[in-house]
Amino acid sequence: MNVNEYSPLALAYLGDAYYELLVRAHLLGQGNMPTSELNKRAKEYVTAVKQSGMVDTLLPHLSETELAAYKRGRNAHSAHTPKSAAAVQYRRATGLESLFGYLYVKGDTERALSLFKLLVIGGNENV
Repeated sequence: MNVNEYSPLALAYLGDAYYELLVRAHLLGQGNMPTSELNKRAKEYVTAVKQSGMVDTLLPHLSETELAAYKRGRNAHSAHTPKSAAAVQYRRATGLESLFGYLYVKGDTERALSLFKLLVIGGNENV
């Protein structure tokens, strides 16, 4: 199936899992620690509020097609809004997850990793 045939919310569903996998791998790369600490640290990256805030860092580095994938996810209408985030924050986070899902389905995991590093580590080398 063509990546553009997936709904943006389906891509966000996959992107949520893929992004969390990148976060977990990043945290494990920082050294062995109890799973309770790993979970605590992971929450610093995976909440809708945090992901929404990361979007501004990411947008200037996206290609036109990546920006379109983000916007499709951001503009998708979901019946769910978490209690811990405003609707705008949730939609921006959904756009971010949709972008990561899009890159995963496209098979462009190298690009996804590059964008992830920009968000988590900072800097813009190779982005």
